[in-house]
Amino acid sequence: MGAVDIKTMPFNKDSLESISNEYYTDYPVVYFLNNNTAVYIGETVAVRNRMRDHLKNHERKSLNKMTLIIHEKFNQSATYNIETKLINYFLADERYKLQNKSQTAKSVTHNYYEKTFYNEEVFKDIWNELLNRKIVDNSSTTIENKDIFKLSPFKELTIEQLELQQAIIEVCNEHIDDDKTYLFLVKGEAGVGKSVVLSSVFNKIQELSKEKSSSLYKTENYLLVNHSEMLKTYKKIAGNVKALSKKDFDKPTSFINKRKSMNEKADIVLVDEAHLLLTKPDRYNNFHEENQLQEIIRHSKVVIAVYDDKQVLKMKSYWDESRLENIVGDCNTGEPYILTNQFRMKASTDMIRWIDDFVEKKLNPLPNQTKYDFRIFNSASDMYELIKEKNQEEGLARIVSTFDYVHKKDGQDYYVEEEGFKLPWNGEYGSDTWAERAETVKEAGSIYTIQGFDLNYVGVILGPSISYDEETDSLKILTESYKDTEAFRGKDEFEDSESIKEKIILNSLNVLMKRGIYGLYVYASDRKLRERLVGL
Repeated sequence: MGAVDIKTMPFNKDSLESISNEYYTDYPVVYFLNNNTAVYIGETVAVRNRMRDHLKNHERKSLNKMTLIIHEKFNQSATYNIETKLINYFLADERYKLQNKSQTAKSVTHNYYEKTFYNEEVFKDIWNELLNRKIVDNSSTTIENKDIFKLSPFKELTIEQLELQQAIIEVCNEHIDDDKTYLFLVKGEAGVGKSVVLSSVFNKIQELSKEKSSSLYKTENYLLVNHSEMLKTYKKIAGNVKALSKKDFDKPTSFINKRKSMNEKADIVLVDEAHLLLTKPDRYNNFHEENQLQEIIRHSKVVIAVYDDKQVLKMKSYWDESRLENIVGDCNTGEPYILTNQFRMKASTDMIRWIDDFVEKKLNPLPNQTKYDFRIFNSASDMYELIKEKNQEEGLARIVSTFDYVHKKDGQDYYVEEEGFKLPWNGEYGSDTWAERAETVKEAGSIYTIQGFDLNYVGVILGPSISYDEETDSLKILTESYKDTEAFRGKDEFEDSESIKEKIILNSLNVLMKRGIYGLYVYASDRKLRERLVGL
């Protein structure tokens, strides 16, 4: 097959005249228009007509360069695919602000003839050439490891994800003028793509809020997340996407307190990681009411809440079905939408099932794995050496640990220590997410630094709270060994506090073990458990 041809020229009528006799003027091409700070990316089968339309567009007039990406074997499926990839890569490159809008009809994952060739080989050639010409700044490997890339609102969606996106938009259109708040719940375990859908949905809602013909025109909408690392990523995205503004993203407490002072309802509020919402007052976080979801409902017309009860990590944000039902009962709602397909981990169903059983304290025989790199280590130091190798080769490989080692917010250094192994842990890094900082390969992360994010390879240290019951041949949870003092604050308010403490520890284990896209490595601090795991 022929090579990619990339032509850059001034974006004006003279350039259109100069290409009038070229074969690609009525052939599928991908293109982008840019100046030093903004870019618009598209595809077309009639390039001169499309460019004439752009020259009449007020927003596009600020762009002064036109780049055409041509290949003699292009078809429309290939150009749709490459256009979408370019949008996501340009977003994560962070050099330009995107002028693109959502492409709901196009951005659906589908196969086509020789997709691997176009999606991988041709696109690689395109991006490398853009790098060589200094049009973009970051390699494809760097781009793909960025959280802003993984949460891009322009990502291709699966049919299941697209159905959810359309269901949410429909709910917003139908219930925006209701007298009573409407609550739409989305359930899904770690790695099923909840945040990707939410990012896409919120961008679409914000676009509709600017369209006069839309029922959502001039609506005031927000996306909330009670997770500092996730909030950083959403705000980074907002800084590079036309329809979004950083002020549209907030933490729940801040949103609630602002709404109370204004005494006005927001229109549509999306809540990511809703399992992190507080279920009791918390002076430390300046929240003085009884329940954050209840307050968000009180101060909003439509609420879309995405949650996973297997990721509840603290007593003060403890959710169960009965607690949720009590709140849901006070507003209009439909049946919860449940996402099921695992996207993060490139592991077999048997491997996922083994992890699910493990976090329910079961020790099953190890499944046969060919593609997913799953290993159990007798030495934390050996596991760390492999993590460093993987990080050198592919990036985004990190050590994480259960919260079984002392950490205080007093500016001092604290460590995860095992025999022959010592790493500082649970650091905070301002505007950058923990995993994206190169130096954090020399640290251990916690559930609070990594929840909601991907790693290529994760090495999980099971601390002293994860032990072994020889009589039942199962995990034994030692709640007294868990060092996250905030997690159990308020335990005396629960009759079954011990079982809830155990569930919180197992939930944290679930979060950590489902971070790795290509590999999971495990080391157990408890000697008996370590010996049992190595012998599986």
